[in-house]
Amino acid sequence: MTVIDNSQRTAAKIAGVTGLLGVVIVVFGNYVLLSPLIVPRDAAETARNIVAHQTQARMALICFLLYSANVVVLLAALYVVLKPVNRILALIAALFRLVFAVLWLLATLNLLGALRLLGSAPYLEAFQSGHVQALARLQIAANLDDYYVGLPFFGLGATICEYLWFRSSYIPKTLAVFGIMASAWCVICAFIFLVFPDFNKVVNDYIFDTPMALFELVVSLWLLFKGLQPARMPAKSDRVTNLHYHTFPIFL
Repeated sequence: MTVIDNSQRTAAKIAGVTGLLGVVIVVFGNYVLLSPLIVPRDAAETARNIVAHQTQARMALICFLLYSANVVVLLAALYVVLKPVNRILALIAALFRLVFAVLWLLATLNLLGALRLLGSAPYLEAFQSGHVQALARLQIAANLDDYYVGLPFFGLGATICEYLWFRSSYIPKTLAVFGIMASAWCVICAFIFLVFPDFNKVVNDYIFDTPMALFELVVSLWLLFKGLQPARMPAKSDRVTNLHYHTFPIFL
């Protein structure tokens, strides 16, 4: 690949912005807004925190929606950039990321369900308060299930993208190789964790996707500030040598 058109350059900038924006949205929504409201192994206290800070919980919900939309924009941008390398693989990678985006929408619905359970609707009076609190906590816990079901799809899509990055030479090949290994590691860990839930006691679950997240962050910065790197053209002497070799062997 030696020619990079304007649509690819624009899409690369969009991918860089959305890649960075996705990190900000996830960190803010999960770790700044939602996590402080959740008390491990205490459904009642968690419920009281959510009821007392409903606006904060709903802002986390908006972050989940924004992240899902952000993933859709990112996958579209990456498809435009990588389509000239291999259209089918670029499309498959985009569809895998789309599944991941849909599962983030399910996480949004889970959080909405928890807020509904902790509301004041008359039909909730049929349940004891402890039962309602436990059900609400169960809804929030289901967010992790959505994430770890979606993680193999995201990892597979990322692995394909990293392979296409490697083939295209649009980014440094050493960086692309690291990305392939990091995303493949994420896929393996996610599948093992789904089969053996105690796997996170052997390998911390933050290590499942952290290498891949670091790669995505570095690539986003690269695309935003460096742009696409065109593949190296053969030197003139190399082209003349190759032409001589392929044109005149019959006379040798």
